Amino acid sequence: MMTKTTMTETIILAKHELGVSWGEMAAACGLSEVFATSACLGMNSLKAEPAQKLAAFLKLGDDIALALQECPHKTWDKSVPTDPLIYRLYEIVGVYGPTMKTLIHEKFGDGIMSAIDFTMHIDKEENPAGDRVVISMNGKFLPYKSW
Repeated sequence: MMTKTTMTETIILAKHELGVSWGEMAAACGLSEVFATSACLGMNSLKAEPAQKLAAFLKLGDDIALALQECPHKTWDKSVPTDPLIYRLYEIVGVYGPTMKTLIHEKFGDGIMSAIDFTMHIDKEENPAGDRVVISMNGKFLPYKSW
Protein backbone atom coordinates (compact mmCIF):
# COMPACT_ATOMS: atom_id res chain seq x y z
CA MET A 1 0.00 0.00 0.00
CA MET A 2 1.26 3.45 -0.92
CA THR A 3 1.96 5.90 1.91
CA LYS A 4 0.33 9.32 2.03
CA THR A 5 3.80 10.88 1.68
CA THR A 6 4.55 8.98 -1.53
CA MET A 7 1.04 9.74 -2.79
CA THR A 8 1.54 13.47 -2.23
CA GLU A 9 4.95 13.47 -3.92
CA THR A 10 3.49 11.59 -6.92
CA ILE A 11 0.52 13.96 -7.20
CA ILE A 12 2.70 17.08 -7.01
CA LEU A 13 5.05 15.71 -9.67
CA ALA A 14 2.09 14.92 -11.97
CA LYS A 15 0.59 18.36 -11.30
CA HIS A 16 3.82 20.04 -12.39
CA GLU A 17 4.32 17.77 -15.38
CA LEU A 18 0.79 18.46 -16.63
CA GLY A 19 0.97 22.18 -15.79
CA VAL A 20 -2.39 22.20 -14.01
CA SER A 21 -3.57 24.21 -11.01
CA TRP A 22 -5.04 22.97 -7.74
CA GLY A 23 -8.32 24.56 -8.84
CA GLU A 24 -8.34 22.57 -12.09
CA MET A 25 -7.61 19.39 -10.14
CA ALA A 26 -10.46 20.13 -7.73
CA ALA A 27 -12.88 20.84 -10.59
CA ALA A 28 -11.93 17.53 -12.21
CA CYS A 29 -13.10 15.62 -9.14
CA GLY A 30 -16.02 17.91 -8.25
CA LEU A 31 -14.72 19.18 -4.92
CA SER A 32 -13.69 22.53 -3.46
CA GLU A 33 -10.16 23.69 -4.14
CA VAL A 34 -9.27 23.74 -0.43
CA PHE A 35 -10.61 20.26 0.36
CA ALA A 36 -9.16 18.59 -2.75
CA THR A 37 -5.76 20.19 -2.12
CA SER A 38 -5.83 19.07 1.51
CA ALA A 39 -6.58 15.50 0.40
CA CYS A 40 -3.72 15.62 -2.13
CA LEU A 41 -1.41 16.81 0.64
CA GLY A 42 -2.48 13.83 2.77
CA MET A 43 -4.55 15.59 5.42
CA ASN A 44 -8.02 14.43 4.27
CA SER A 45 -9.40 11.47 2.37
CA LEU A 46 -11.63 11.29 -0.68
CA LYS A 47 -14.55 9.01 -1.50
CA ALA A 48 -13.95 6.49 -4.31
CA GLU A 49 -15.51 8.43 -7.18
CA PRO A 50 -13.66 11.75 -6.70
CA ALA A 51 -10.43 9.86 -5.94
CA GLN A 52 -10.71 7.96 -9.22
CA LYS A 53 -11.60 11.12 -11.16
CA LEU A 54 -8.61 12.96 -9.72
CA ALA A 55 -6.20 10.10 -10.42
CA ALA A 56 -7.50 9.84 -13.99
CA PHE A 57 -7.21 13.62 -14.49
CA LEU A 58 -3.57 13.45 -13.39
CA LYS A 59 -2.98 10.32 -15.52
CA LEU A 60 -2.07 8.33 -12.40
CA GLY A 61 -2.98 4.77 -11.47
CA ASP A 62 -5.34 3.04 -9.10
CA ASP A 63 -2.67 3.10 -6.39
CA ILE A 64 -3.09 6.89 -6.14
CA ALA A 65 -6.89 6.62 -6.14
CA LEU A 66 -6.68 4.06 -3.32
CA ALA A 67 -4.19 6.14 -1.32
CA LEU A 68 -6.46 9.19 -1.65
CA GLN A 69 -9.23 7.11 -0.03
CA GLU A 70 -7.16 6.04 2.97
CA CYS A 71 -7.96 7.76 6.27
CA PRO A 72 -5.15 10.16 7.12
CA HIS A 73 -3.20 10.39 10.33
CA LYS A 74 -3.62 14.09 11.01
CA THR A 75 -0.45 15.08 12.75
CA TRP A 76 2.01 17.89 12.43
CA ASP A 77 5.17 19.04 14.11
CA LYS A 78 4.26 20.69 17.40
CA SER A 79 6.98 23.36 17.09
CA VAL A 80 6.27 26.74 15.53
CA PRO A 81 6.82 26.36 11.78
CA THR A 82 9.49 28.33 9.98
CA ASP A 83 7.65 28.66 6.65
CA PRO A 84 6.69 32.37 6.61
CA LEU A 85 3.09 31.91 5.47
CA ILE A 86 2.31 29.08 7.88
CA TYR A 87 4.09 30.95 10.68
CA ARG A 88 1.85 33.98 10.06
CA LEU A 89 -1.23 31.80 10.43
CA TYR A 90 0.13 30.60 13.78
CA GLU A 91 0.77 34.23 14.67
CA ILE A 92 -2.84 35.14 13.79
CA VAL A 93 -4.15 32.38 16.05
CA GLY A 94 -1.65 33.36 18.77
CA VAL A 95 -2.70 37.02 18.68
CA TYR A 96 -6.39 36.69 17.82
CA GLY A 97 -7.18 33.17 19.08
CA PRO A 98 -8.28 34.30 22.55
CA THR A 99 -10.41 37.05 20.96
CA MET A 100 -12.01 34.57 18.56
CA LYS A 101 -12.69 32.17 21.45
CA THR A 102 -14.20 34.93 23.59
CA LEU A 103 -16.48 36.18 20.81
CA ILE A 104 -17.56 32.67 19.78
CA HIS A 105 -18.42 31.85 23.41
CA GLU A 106 -20.35 35.10 23.79
CA LYS A 107 -22.36 34.46 20.63
CA PHE A 108 -22.83 30.66 20.90
CA GLY A 109 -22.01 29.54 24.45
CA ASP A 110 -19.38 27.08 25.64
CA GLY A 111 -18.23 24.93 22.74
CA ILE A 112 -16.03 24.71 19.67
CA MET A 113 -16.13 25.23 15.94
CA SER A 114 -16.00 21.93 14.10
CA ALA A 115 -13.12 21.26 11.73
CA ILE A 116 -15.03 18.21 10.48
CA ASP A 117 -18.34 19.84 9.51
CA PHE A 118 -16.34 22.68 7.97
CA THR A 119 -15.65 24.57 4.78
CA MET A 120 -12.94 27.06 3.86
CA HIS A 121 -12.39 29.25 0.84
CA ILE A 122 -9.26 31.17 -0.12
CA ASP A 123 -9.75 34.10 -2.44
CA LYS A 124 -7.72 36.95 -3.89
CA GLU A 125 -9.00 40.51 -3.52
CA GLU A 126 -7.34 42.93 -5.89
CA ASN A 127 -6.35 46.15 -4.16
CA PRO A 128 -4.28 49.08 -5.50
CA ALA A 129 -2.39 49.21 -2.19
CA GLY A 130 -1.46 45.50 -2.54
CA ASP A 131 -3.57 42.45 -3.22
CA ARG A 132 -5.34 40.93 -0.21
CA VAL A 133 -5.70 37.31 0.88
CA VAL A 134 -9.27 36.50 1.94
CA ILE A 135 -9.73 33.34 4.03
CA SER A 136 -13.31 32.39 4.91
CA MET A 137 -13.90 29.57 7.39
CA ASN A 138 -17.32 28.12 8.16
CA GLY A 139 -17.61 25.46 10.85
CA LYS A 140 -20.57 23.99 12.70
CA PHE A 141 -20.78 25.04 16.35
CA LEU A 142 -20.53 22.07 18.71
CA PRO A 143 -21.63 22.86 22.27
CA TYR A 144 -20.03 21.03 25.14
CA LYS A 145 -22.34 18.55 26.87
CA SER A 146 -22.96 18.22 30.56
CA TRP A 147 -23.31 14.63 31.75
